[in-house]
Amino acid sequence: MHQVFEITRTSRKVLAQFLEQYTLEQLNKIPEGFKNNLIWNIGHCIVVQQMLVYKLSGLPMMVSEELFEKYRKGTQPESDVSPAELEELKRLLFETINQTKTDVARKIFKSYDEFTSLSGFTMRNVEDAIAFNYYHEAMHIGMMMSIRKFI
Repeated sequence: MHQVFEITRTSRKVLAQFLEQYTLEQLNKIPEGFKNNLIWNIGHCIVVQQMLVYKLSGLPMMVSEELFEKYRKGTQPESDVSPAELEELKRLLFETINQTKTDVARKIFKSYDEFTSLSGFTMRNVEDAIAFNYYHEAMHIGMMMSIRKFI
């Protein structure tokens, strides 16, 4: 399972590069023709991983309900992200993955509410959710690579 988390860490390093290479103004900019921005995609990746792994396992998420509601599926940016929220997202980017790795090793995931993604992949357990998360984050990184061309 070590490799599983290394893949996710690699994805998160790519997301972190966006946070380091762009100003807050650029991260918040929604280019014409897009529904969201760079920072929304990063927040979305964080909260969806937490939903897929923890919430559907019946366990508390590491993200606040406020963050979850702001970045969950079906949302889009309603206001600019503040410097404080940016720092929180930077912190959560790796803390969430490190904690998930610890919790998998501790075997805290006992149950799972089956969930089918919009792409049609059905997750039946936490291992499926962790694997699907690669695909989900890669899809959003691709979108971010398109957005960055217009900011």
